[in-house]
Amino acid sequence: MIDYLIVGSGLAGISFSEVALQNGKSILVLDNDSQNSSKIAGGLYNPVILKRFSEVWKAKEQLDVMADFYPAIEKKINCKVDFKSPILRKFFSVEEQNNWFAASDKIALAPFLSSQIISKKYPSIDSPFGYGEVLQTGYVDTALLLNKYREYLKKINLFQGESFDYEALQFEANAIRYKDVQVKHIVFAEGFGMHANPYFQDLPLDGTKGELFIIKAPELDLDVIVNTSVFILPLGNDLFKVGATYNWKDKTDLPTEEGKAELVDRIKEIINCDFEIISHFAGVRPTVKDRRPLVGTHHEHLNIHILNGLGTRGVMLGPAMAKALFDYIEFQIPLDPVIDIKRCNKKVRK
Repeated sequence: MIDYLIVGSGLAGISFSEVALQNGKSILVLDNDSQNSSKIAGGLYNPVILKRFSEVWKAKEQLDVMADFYPAIEKKINCKVDFKSPILRKFFSVEEQNNWFAASDKIALAPFLSSQIISKKYPSIDSPFGYGEVLQTGYVDTALLLNKYREYLKKINLFQGESFDYEALQFEANAIRYKDVQVKHIVFAEGFGMHANPYFQDLPLDGTKGELFIIKAPELDLDVIVNTSVFILPLGNDLFKVGATYNWKDKTDLPTEEGKAELVDRIKEIINCDFEIISHFAGVRPTVKDRRPLVGTHHEHLNIHILNGLGTRGVMLGPAMAKALFDYIEFQIPLDPVIDIKRCNKKVRK
């Protein structure tokens, strides 16, 4: 009997897979590669909401889990995927500078916001008011992570590239049978694909489409991540990842001319050099209106679970939420009510 059948191998599925393996559990991962939001994600991790200069929910706890999580994965896959890098928030006025200083004095934000204005001049970016530096930041190469981790799972026969057949589920006394496999638990980590899941499709997963570019800009000499209305992330060899847009209506993963035009306009607001669009990507992020993940157990079938709704911060949220779900299943450690799907389900809300 297998301990966990995990459906989906995006950031949520991989995070739970790794937590389960680290705790000595047997797993099998299924994925039909239909969801690509993790693969095209920006991959940034940043403990501060820069639009409002406020702390990301439970940022310290998430960073603490990340500190061990990604290095452990890098050893397994023998590949570097976690890259530490400063994130600079460009200031557009003296008022923004003052707001930054006020935020950096707050106890919760002090570990994450430098109190020094960065006045360094970067070619092709006008910055008369300088930058604020966010600390404990970087990015994960999500496409590389997912590809390498799936390869790792395939080598040890823990991955099957196939669609999940919900009708093939049979609930037994103390287990679940899926086709010819008997499992103790199923964890659904399907991203926006959750809408096809008959057990969890009523949960309020909204989905936000995002589009991003890889551009080539030889005159843009940048060695840090710059965040304004979009982020600009240096990849080396004059290549930069730039994103992202937010579209709450379009639920397709196809790049659009509207998204392209929006990104081009925003890039031109930040840099004053020529650039070439090398690639244009799109995907639907699994977002929730209350901006909290969907984590927990089905109200009737107590051995099927969900890990979803990581939204735009999957790199930070994934490891911590996977650990929370695992601890809940294995050790009955209660979930934080703000992430527990019970908040969404009137049948079990007390």
